[in-house]
Amino acid sequence: MQRRHALKAGLAAGMQPLLGMGAAMAQSGKPIEWVVGFAAGGGSDAVARSVAEVWGRSLGRTVVVMNKPGAGTNIAAEYAARTRELGNLVFTADFATLAANPHLFRKLSYNAEKDFVPIGLLARFPLFLVVGNQLPVHNLQEFSAWARSQSSAISYGSPGLGTPHHLATELLSQRMGVKMVHVPYRGAGPALIDVIGGQLPFMLADSAAAAQHIAAGKVRAIGVASAQRLKSHPEVPTLAEQGLKDFEAHAWQGLVAPAGTDEATVHAWSEALQQALRSPAVQARFEALALEPLPGTPAQMREYWRSESRRWGQVIASAGIRLD
Repeated sequence: MQRRHALKAGLAAGMQPLLGMGAAMAQSGKPIEWVVGFAAGGGSDAVARSVAEVWGRSLGRTVVVMNKPGAGTNIAAEYAARTRELGNLVFTADFATLAANPHLFRKLSYNAEKDFVPIGLLARFPLFLVVGNQLPVHNLQEFSAWARSQSSAISYGSPGLGTPHHLATELLSQRMGVKMVHVPYRGAGPALIDVIGGQLPFMLADSAAAAQHIAAGKVRAIGVASAQRLKSHPEVPTLAEQGLKDFEAHAWQGLVAPAGTDEATVHAWSEALQQALRSPAVQARFEALALEPLPGTPAQMREYWRSESRRWGQVIASAGIRLD
């Protein structure tokens, strides 16, 4: 009897590695779902699709990008946080998801700190201060003089409430001491069309959306909210060098996994992501969109998102912005 029990125990123990191997093989056979909280065709979608192909090839897995737009990424964030597909799902968590929304909403259906684990940063989108060609300004000093000469508050557009474009312009308003009125749009594209058409005088536009219009001469870039001038647009001075000391703002994105995803899986995904961001194919695509790749470790991403959350939380509080 004891011998029979020992034999069964031995067989059960021997089966555990096989069962684990079977689970791993089943997991690796499924596509990885990459969730993006914006519509197809935009800058966020372009980043995900550019990286996913190279990243998936490195992992030996198919990656399928799924767009779940709406509510400032909250719809996609809730979907990713509630998934049971651990090991088979990742999510583009951006400025809004990680840094802004926790301060803009009293209640959220997800908790950024508890529901997601970082894999690594993806990219930063520089923000250009662009004006319509009908506006007689060519630098920040002329823009400031024009703004102060207006009899009422000046209007500006953004891709939506709580976006980095919106909050960075609120910071610009504070730093310049000029009252500005926010006009939210459903995306950067429609807002830029109204700047081009003269319905809006200006906006802070991300490089992915604005680069083609700047190149075509449809809008005038009078400054960029980066620490240094961009290689893609060396003729555009930074706002800091034009008098707004240390003024820096970016739209940015990182890749996260739902909490509970195996640490070894997260590590492997992070290593492959950093390699993908350094690949010639991804770098060429990012350069065309005037994006800055940000390869780094999960710990570096966590530190970056926390510092951004502290910084923009102060801007949101001082401007009294609430979205619920």
